[in-house]
Amino acid sequence: MTQNHVAGMETSAISVLKRAVELDHGGRVQESLVCYQEGIQLLMDVLKATVNDESKRGHYREKIKGYMDRAEQIKVHVNQMKEDGKYHEQIRIEEDATGYSYQVLFKPYMSSLLTEVWVQDPYIRHTHQLYNFLRFCEMLLTPSCKVKKIHLLTSQDEANSSQQSSALGELKESLSAQGVTLDLQYSSTIHDREIRFDNGWIIKIGRGLDYFKRPKGLEKVCWEAPGWWFDSRLPHVPCRSVPEQDT
Repeated sequence: MTQNHVAGMETSAISVLKRAVELDHGGRVQESLVCYQEGIQLLMDVLKATVNDESKRGHYREKIKGYMDRAEQIKVHVNQMKEDGKYHEQIRIEEDATGYSYQVLFKPYMSSLLTEVWVQDPYIRHTHQLYNFLRFCEMLLTPSCKVKKIHLLTSQDEANSSQQSSALGELKESLSAQGVTLDLQYSSTIHDREIRFDNGWIIKIGRGLDYFKRPKGLEKVCWEAPGWWFDSRLPHVPCRSVPEQDT
């Protein structure tokens, strides 16, 4: 491993851990825990790659221990509040804000215990909304998760129900090929948006999954492109204003 590579990992670790501390001080403890864990892993990789400088190794060990102690404190605190039914966190998304990809919002609440997800959102109808749901499902199919069933309760698009049914049917087949069952149900009376994880988390979003502003012009081609665009560009797509999100 080259010195440049090690220096790059150290820079990344510092950036992630700085974000962890900011979130921690801001009371967003669940998000901070994820950043602490990622930053600690990066710093451990740097420690392993630093073999000829015992002074630096001692410095890294001290930093890792401090961050691990804080991460463990947060984990114990959150678990206790969850057991007591007192844990509650709110996130407010401002108009034109960026940096709120599905990974950013939902990853802190995903774990290896997550196997089943319920999505209640009346607006999974139009093309961009269907793509939103597709990307949300993609996010759930990660090595760290063991999701086997996704439930979607939405409303039917009266103007173009065939396109909606066809798109969701294709997604159902695609998920089935990955060993995941998609349970589809329609209702004409639902209004509230809610996402529930079977590991205990309930996430309420004022706009559901449709909180990104629709891209215009040539960006529409990217919007409907494969997942590479979602992974690299979605965190930078401006959001519509969303009231504080409950978890």
